[in-house]
Amino acid sequence: MSDRQCATDRGRLPSMIELWTWPTPNGQKIHIALEEMGLPYRVIPVDIRKGDQFSSEFLSITPNHRIPAIIDPDGPDGQALTLWESGAILIYLAEKTGCLLPADPVGRLKAIQWLMFQMGGVGPMFGQWNHFSAYAPETIPYAVQRYQNEVLRLHRVLETRLKEADYLAGTEYSIADIATFPWITAITAKLSVLDDYPAVRRWHDRIASRDAVQRGMSVLQDRRQTTPITDAERDVLFGSGQTTSPVT
Repeated sequence: MSDRQCATDRGRLPSMIELWTWPTPNGQKIHIALEEMGLPYRVIPVDIRKGDQFSSEFLSITPNHRIPAIIDPDGPDGQALTLWESGAILIYLAEKTGCLLPADPVGRLKAIQWLMFQMGGVGPMFGQWNHFSAYAPETIPYAVQRYQNEVLRLHRVLETRLKEADYLAGTEYSIADIATFPWITAITAKLSVLDDYPAVRRWHDRIASRDAVQRGMSVLQDRRQTTPITDAERDVLFGSGQTTSPVT
């Protein structure tokens, strides 16, 4: 499958999708999917350290004040569609283009199964480890170790699967791989684990070599902040700032 095949096979140029996002693993899932599917999109940055996610404009799109979100002017039946939650967006885009989700019922369910594994396990547990190891105002050894153990357990689950299949859904690269890849990339930048999981490493390196993946991972990379988080930013991301009135 070429990077552009999905969209061009639809017979007409798709409408420009609005993508509200930031370069976190959840945002990167959608960046990659849109690049793989060849769908045109316009990036609207949502700087989560500055509190853009609480703006009235963004909250009119998603009440959950979490990126990513999309507005597709060419949704079902030609009607505009607003959608949030990265897993739901991935399923929608796969169904819209007819690719990256196996056509056969068993393959489709396997892909959705592993997508749910990422949404319910990999993302939340990796995120908790990252929070307690990098963002918590004080070190809590129990919390760090608790979530590190879960990170390793989830890697073991992935290793078991990827020893028997090239991709999470089986023989086909799918939205399940796209959902999981940015989280593995993010965790390996901080915790050296892949030497112990060679099948996961092979899978990760295979996906990382794809042109569309590289383009997707580069979206907004120049906007990433590498400076230590401030107390004000911590409050916006994790504290009482999350319950304040929307920014106007």
